[in-house]
This record gives sequence, structure tokens and C-alpha cells, in this order.
Amino acid sequence: MQTQLAPQYQGTPDGLAAEAILRKCVHCGFCTATCPTYQLLGDELDGPRGRIYLMKQVLEGTTPTRKTQQHLDRCLTCRNCESTCPSGVQYGHLLDIGRKLVDAQVPRPAGERALRWALKEGLPSPLFAPAFGLGQLVRPLLPAALKNKVPAKQNAGLTPTRTHARKVLVLAGCVQPAMSPNINSATARVFDAAGIQCVVAPKAGCCGAVKFHLNDQDGGMAEMRANIDAWWPDIERGVEGIVINASGCGVTVKDYGHILRDDPIYAAKAQRVSELTKDVSEWLPNLVGQLKGKVSDSASRIAFHPPCTLQHGMQLRGGVEKYMSELGFNIKTTGCEAHLCCGSAGTYSVLNPEISYQLRDRKLGNLASTFGAEAPDQIVSANIGCITHLQSGTQTPVRHWIEVLDEALQ
Repeated sequence: MQTQLAPQYQGTPDGLAAEAILRKCVHCGFCTATCPTYQLLGDELDGPRGRIYLMKQVLEGTTPTRKTQQHLDRCLTCRNCESTCPSGVQYGHLLDIGRKLVDAQVPRPAGERALRWALKEGLPSPLFAPAFGLGQLVRPLLPAALKNKVPAKQNAGLTPTRTHARKVLVLAGCVQPAMSPNINSATARVFDAAGIQCVVAPKAGCCGAVKFHLNDQDGGMAEMRANIDAWWPDIERGVEGIVINASGCGVTVKDYGHILRDDPIYAAKAQRVSELTKDVSEWLPNLVGQLKGKVSDSASRIAFHPPCTLQHGMQLRGGVEKYMSELGFNIKTTGCEAHLCCGSAGTYSVLNPEISYQLRDRKLGNLASTFGAEAPDQIVSANIGCITHLQSGTQTPVRHWIEVLDEALQ
């Protein structure tokens, strides 16, 4: 795609990066076939190719409008289009640039600004856990829309106290310890059973994704630098890696090297952090040999929903099903639209609930048919946002797959 950048963007980091991405696009339109919002809305401008044209126009000097902003807002950032694209267009990186440039020129309504501010400041805040606990106490009294976002209180189980020579860092996350604390403790117990100690750096917090994708990119990068500082002493001591059990966080931490590439102080450290970071599913080949024989038999039918951040953002497919099957679990991915987003997409389900719930119900319908006429006994995923979102629409238990593995080991 030929591009003629406007003078104000020529030679700038954003301009150069965007131009390189745009020039890879060949207008083929393969991406529209796998775009959830295009499938629902049928508008070219609500598909990747149309949004690329909109961003190209802005970069070439066209003044964006509120409509431009809304079309970019409606993107789930699922990155399904990147899996489909034959030319390797890095649409996710382009969208970060496009949203930044558009938001700088198009003011948002006051209510929208307030909601986005509350999300980006509230979710990563230390005050989130007590506020969420209060929400759980009054959950029966909450309206349905809020109740969907406040899962019932969960028992986390015990965290292992044994020490091992092999050590990995684990990101506790910002909302996960309050919303679903058993995911972190289950991760620690599974690794402990394999002779690996999980270490949580006390000063590591939000991965930075919430602020970064709500267009507070400076705030997001500040959180990224804080995590690097928190992890660096353990990295220097030789931890084997950084384990992320929320794929939404994992795809962001793996991108630290790209996001901070122009930071003279943090660029090299950020790249090292990205190299060390793996989704917890990437550890399964390492764990299977240690855990075989320790897993109790399970005939439970388990439907696996691979989050977009896992299968499209990190390009990790099939690992959970393969290795959990080797350990004796009856786990399958639905044969229908497994590539499509469930509608959670970080804060998307709050900001675009109508689209989000349509995608949720479509996903749950497909998951229900994973085993044919027999309904699954449980649904598993790999991201706290997907788990909470899907659970709000079904009575079937929705959990992280590591919780199922942990339960079978106990």
C-alpha cells in the first residue's frame, strides 16, 4: 500500500513505524473474513481493512472525526486478522498508533472520558481488591450488568512453601488476585509438584495493558518499567523465566521489547524480559514428564476456549489440548469458530457491551457443541477476562485450565 505521510508525521517514530506496517498491506481483504465486528456489523469500516484505510488517511493529513474514533474503538484488538494476513501486517501495533493520533485530535464526551479514566486508574489500583471485595459482599443486590463483572468469592487454596533450586518469576497481575485468586495459587502448586518454585516480585503490578490500550500509553509504559525494575534482581540471579497465567498480560509482556525499543535506559532490559516471558501453557512440555503418574483419572468433558491473546497475539495454538490430553484429560476445542473472540477483550465488554454480549453468546453456543450432543462438564480458558465474561452467560463452570490440572494433582 503506497503511503504519503503528512509533514507532521514524517520522520517521527510513530510515522516511521506506521508507514512500514501500511506498506505491507496488499488490500486482499482476507482479514475481513475472520474479523468478529465485521461479521456482526457488516460495515467495511468495522473490519481491519477499513480501519487501516481510516488510519492511513489520518497519517496522510485527513482530520479524523468522531466516527473515525468510533470505528477504531469498536475493534476488539483480537488480532485474528494478523493470523489470517498473508503479508504479515502488524495490525495491532498500527492500531495503537492510530488510536493515539485520533484521540489527540478528537475530544470524547465527558461521560466516556470519565468511564475510561475510571477503568485505567481503577483496575490497576491497590484499591481494586478491597473495592471488589465489597462488591462481592453486596453481589446479590447488584443489577445484572454489574453482577456479570463481579464473580462470587473464590477459595484460593494454599500456596506452596517449599523451596526449589529451579525458580521462575510469576506475574500476579492487577485484577486476577481479587477476581480469581485460585489461578495464581494453582499455578504455584502445579509448578511445585514439578520441582519448580514460583516467585512473585512484591513490587510488580499491572502489566501495563489496561492503560496502554485505553490510550494512556505513557502510564502503561511507566507500569512496564516498574515491572522490569521489580523483576531485574531475580533475572540477574538466574531465574529460568517469567511465567504468565493470563494470556492478556502475557501478550503485552512479550511486547515490552517492542514498546520500549526507543527507551535508552530500558530498551535492552525490556528485550530481555520479553525473551524470558512465556505463557504458562508453553511450560507444559517441560511439566508433562514431571507430572505423569501424579494426575488422577478424569472422565470430565472439558471444552477449551483459546483466548485471542493466546492464539492470535502470541500465536500459540494446540499446546493446551495436546499436553493436557497426554496427562489424561478429555479436552477438546470446538470445531466451530474457535478462532473468534468471545467478546471480553480487556475493557471492551464494559465499553462496548452490546457487541461484547453478542459475541459471548455466540461463543458459548459453539462451546456447548464441542462434544456433539453431550454438553461439556466444564469450560476452560487461559485468560481471566475470558473466564469471567463467559461465566456471566452460562451455568457451566468456567475455569482456567491450570486449575483443572491442579485439582487432579491434589
